[in-house]
Amino acid sequence: MTRRTDWPEPAEPPGGTGRGHTTDGPRPVADQDRGASLPSRAGKEAPPGDPVEQARALCLRLLTGTPRTRKQLADALRRRDIPDDVAEEVLSRFEEVGLIDDGAFADAWVESRHHGRGLARRALAQELRTKGVDAALIDEAVGHLDSEQEEETARELVARKLRSTRGLDRDRRLRRLAGMLARKGYPEGMALRVVRRALEEEGEDTEGLGEDGF
Repeated sequence: MTRRTDWPEPAEPPGGTGRGHTTDGPRPVADQDRGASLPSRAGKEAPPGDPVEQARALCLRLLTGTPRTRKQLADALRRRDIPDDVAEEVLSRFEEVGLIDDGAFADAWVESRHHGRGLARRALAQELRTKGVDAALIDEAVGHLDSEQEEETARELVARKLRSTRGLDRDRRLRRLAGMLARKGYPEGMALRVVRRALEEEGEDTEGLGEDGF
């Protein structure tokens, strides 16, 4: 996976690997021909207050420059009191033309948040669940991140944090560093293994260190 910069909150990501998506994920609406892709009903001028056009305009506005999941858009339409059947019609149309692509979103989120924030698979999966991404798409997206890449990133995180723990006793260093990895979703066993190795390389005696967890 190539490095990407982290995405600003609450904007969600570009990118993706796997399903034949482009590396920039679902294209922002600004990059597409709105009139050709999403015409009004029967190509006619919609009357003022038409809920389909209201839903369409809201989704276009939310998607401009910022890919979002179907659930995020559905929630926004519900808050605006758009009828459920209208929301379903508009969102399905947006999926047909590629403006909503939860698979590309999930791929991009994993790549961006892992390289930008160092998040592990568990934390990434939880974030995608909160955004309404289907479980199968989440599994596929986090599956692109293997254990070796995850552990390499954990070592990089510990290496950056290690200096700030110098001067603390050995056990406190372990708790601080392993706790940082745990908050980012790394398994306890991996976190302890990576931290012990880093402390050993600094000359710390790690015998028995972390055997009871942290």
